Amino acid sequence: MVARLVRIARAVLGWLALAAGAWMLSIWIGSSIPRNPAWTEPADGVEIMVETNGVHTSIVMPKVTPVKDWRDDLPVSDIAASRRPYTHVSVSWGEREVFLNTPTWGDLSPLTVLRIAGIGGEGLLHVSHYVRPAPAGDIRPVRLTAAQYARLVRRIEGYLPPREARRSHPGYGDWDVFYETGGTYTFTNTCNQWTSDTLAHAGMRIGWWTPLAGGVTKWVERP
Repeated sequence: MVARLVRIARAVLGWLALAAGAWMLSIWIGSSIPRNPAWTEPADGVEIMVETNGVHTSIVMPKVTPVKDWRDDLPVSDIAASRRPYTHVSVSWGEREVFLNTPTWGDLSPLTVLRIAGIGGEGLLHVSHYVRPAPAGDIRPVRLTAAQYARLVRRIEGYLPPREARRSHPGYGDWDVFYETGGTYTFTNTCNQWTSDTLAHAGMRIGWWTPLAGGVTKWVERP
């Protein structure tokens, strides 16, 4: 009886390892196939940044350009430290429960993971305000034409409810805030997929399927 249970356990573990390997291979393949393959970075235009903490990615944009002034849509009055000379805004999308109730990855509940895997979760927008962010390995600059940046702006604007109907939640610090938005977070439609979909909508070359942060950042050169 014990030997049989051991064989069953080994078989289950083997199938789980095979499934995990197949999933990781599909992620590598999907993130390596480019959208907008003919795109090249322009010499002139608007410099944005792709930011990562190794797990989650976001898009950093100048607060004010001739294309877009974010001060009305993403006001500093929504954050605690509103008097700093902010120059940029960082925008990302993710799962509500993870954003609001998981200050560190060690706080992530297995029940939350199972729920997201089963039925998904509600989307939430995360906005941070920065003062002159310096290019680095975890915040990589890339340039878009004015027209490409305008498409990126319109895509992000579509996730912002009107000011009068907007609901917000405190962020992790005094420089950031969460906004209620739409969309369903799943393991195939992740925060990193949102980032690459937004960049692809602008016309930038980026992978097709990027559920992990590395699938996004590998398309943006280190400074």
